[in-house]
Amino acid sequence: MNTPSSASSPSTELPAGWRGVVTDWSGDRAAFHVPWGKAMMWIFLLSDTFVFSSFLIGYMTVRISTTAPWPNPAEIFALNVNGHPVPLLLIAIMTFTLITSSGTMAMAVNYAYRRDRDKTAACILATAYFGMAFVGMQAFEWTNLIVHEGIRPWGNAMGAAQFGACFFMITGFHGLHVSAGVIYLLTVMRKVLNGTLERRGNYQLVEIAGLYWHFVDLVWVFIFALFYLW
Repeated sequence: MNTPSSASSPSTELPAGWRGVVTDWSGDRAAFHVPWGKAMMWIFLLSDTFVFSSFLIGYMTVRISTTAPWPNPAEIFALNVNGHPVPLLLIAIMTFTLITSSGTMAMAVNYAYRRDRDKTAACILATAYFGMAFVGMQAFEWTNLIVHEGIRPWGNAMGAAQFGACFFMITGFHGLHVSAGVIYLLTVMRKVLNGTLERRGNYQLVEIAGLYWHFVDLVWVFIFALFYLW
């Protein structure tokens, strides 16, 4: 009587090609692993995307449906230089500042993965400085609109009353994100300098902060296009 072989039957074995696929998939499963902190930041950014999208879609709806004349951005957002109005000059500087901050944030993440503590902290500080400069210029812009142009959240002396409500709500909400981001970056920088991330053995917190900051910059691109160029 033949005893069953301890080896598996050829019919139950996978072909060589499929075994290779299974082996490759098993070897690459680490590529699909997302750290908990990064996953939570992506979920937060996704929810924030819905909020900003709702605001911007609402703005476009109001802009298209209103019958009152909409203010000309080139006139409202002009900056006087030697007595001559320069259209969108301040806005261009604000946009350049925020885009530059994305570059310094990317450099911070790069240096973080090289374990270069000093350069990482320096780039984070530069990013926070650009963020503070942006918020300062936005405060100047608001002051000019309220004091000199007579624009309020509930009214507008230069056209459609809805302009003030839309502008102050959306740019204010974005400015709040930038301000919170500056505080967040300074907190991360402190952890970098005191060696907290070094003791943890990874600098993922810098990358997570970078995700938030790049999102804030990307939102500004849409605000810039819809408010200042449309």
